[in-house]
Amino acid sequence: METAARRFAYVTLDVFTETRFGGNPLAVFTDARGMTDAEMQALAAEMNYSETTFVLPPADPANTARVRIFHRTAEMPFAGHPNVGTGFVLAGLRPDAGDTLRFEEIAGLVEVRIARDDRGGPLGAEIDAPQPLRLLGTLPADGIAACLGLDVADLVTTTHAPIRASLGVDFVFVEVAEEALGLARPDIAAYQRLADAERDSAARLSIFLYAREDNRIRARMFSPLTGTWEDPATGSANATLGALLLSLGEAETARFDVRQGVEMGRPSNLVVRAWRAPEGIRASVAGRCVPVFRGEVAL
Repeated sequence: METAARRFAYVTLDVFTETRFGGNPLAVFTDARGMTDAEMQALAAEMNYSETTFVLPPADPANTARVRIFHRTAEMPFAGHPNVGTGFVLAGLRPDAGDTLRFEEIAGLVEVRIARDDRGGPLGAEIDAPQPLRLLGTLPADGIAACLGLDVADLVTTTHAPIRASLGVDFVFVEVAEEALGLARPDIAAYQRLADAERDSAARLSIFLYAREDNRIRARMFSPLTGTWEDPATGSANATLGALLLSLGEAETARFDVRQGVEMGRPSNLVVRAWRAPEGIRASVAGRCVPVFRGEVAL
């Protein structure tokens, strides 16, 4: 006797944009009860987006949901655009959930504040990263330049050297000259060499490069060793960059307007805030969302 297929609904949306087919695509499985870890990972690989989320009941009923985030090859402890997008989706599905959602994740509790239009419909969200800033050491400028297909002279090291930092998930941050931003091309062999040389200190080697003019930032992110050649909008990295930049000065707060994904043809707009708190430097990232597809998977 054949076992009946289990069916799981999903939606997709574009995050950090107000225009469909811009921003960063996301798939959200709105009720993943009964899925195995292997099935979640297989679905994330099949969707082939930078991340896919799976919504489960919370361990603490005071919270909104438990949210698991997978990229193409592994589970993530936290990520930016999946939280913004999942918050947008659940705010539409659960009007009684209110304007502040709380997601249980590996990295900790993530608060999602919903932005709404005049009729109460969700427009997007702002999230606070779950951890304060941690600085995890520098990486060699020549190795990073090789990964990006750039010359060492294209890197700007007066503000900071290429540095690993985290608010729950780590990235390597590299400031570059504005004209070099569009010239960067990942060299996967150089990535592998640097990851092998650095071992545990650069296992993911997700490199976030940016050019800055005051509080306006243009950015790109390459993570080919985790299956993301280039990411159109990286919320967790942008929040971490905001915290990193605040840490380098004396100000109490900072705000940055970031544009990413232009070179991919998926322009994205993110708003980053950072502030000093008793436990360290914290940050948030915000943006709009646009629904795209709905569907169902039978397993």
